[in-house]
Amino acid sequence: MSDFDFDEVFGDDYLHFYETMLTDERSRRELDQIVRMLDLAPGMRVLDVPCGHGRIANGLAAMGCEVVGIDANPAFLEVARRAGRHVDYRLADMRDPIPDDGGFDRIVNWFTSFGYFDDATDRRILAGWRRALRPGGRLLIDQPSRPHLFRLFVAGGHGVALVERGDDLLIDRTTYDAESGRTETERISVRDGRVRRYRFSVRTFDLNELRGWLLEAGFRDVAAYGEDGGSFGLASRRMRVVAGA
Repeated sequence: MSDFDFDEVFGDDYLHFYETMLTDERSRRELDQIVRMLDLAPGMRVLDVPCGHGRIANGLAAMGCEVVGIDANPAFLEVARRAGRHVDYRLADMRDPIPDDGGFDRIVNWFTSFGYFDDATDRRILAGWRRALRPGGRLLIDQPSRPHLFRLFVAGGHGVALVERGDDLLIDRTTYDAESGRTETERISVRDGRVRRYRFSVRTFDLNELRGWLLEAGFRDVAAYGEDGGSFGLASRRMRVVAGA
């Protein structure tokens, strides 16, 4: 659920280790996919929520979009502001009412940034995003593909992911709770000889379930894509869902 420390999970360890994964080349590739899936054009008003350290928001602003970035982590926003000067970055919780209701052409929720709360709260978040969009607007949600996760878990009952940076290690040991539909992760950080352990939980969705939630929130015309922006299928590693307002 949401009873874990977000500042711990998305803190300095996150920036330290994920910097090796979230390269400029990867960001450019993902930005190209976002532009195609959302049919983005210069001048559109875009909300990036949560925006993290700004790699997507700054890229969209550089393309000529008018971007608002919302995140609850002031350290992430500081990094984002240093990297780009043309985004309206705001310190806020994604559960708070979205500013400028009805004022956005597009909303981007990228890199497994939805599903950290209980179902009722996550449903309210979707309804808030719907209200924040102008008629004809679109929402994009990027999630892991549930079939891909299951393939990782089927052999040993859990998945293990390792990120190395020099002698530092970040290890995620993840299990799946079928009753709640959530992954439960123990994260182990080893940096400068210091070991830290913390846990977090994320709701996972199959396409029909997430489509149902979106339709109940007032969206329509829900479409899904794979990690390359092509068709979504059983072999896809990511599930990228676009819903119209």
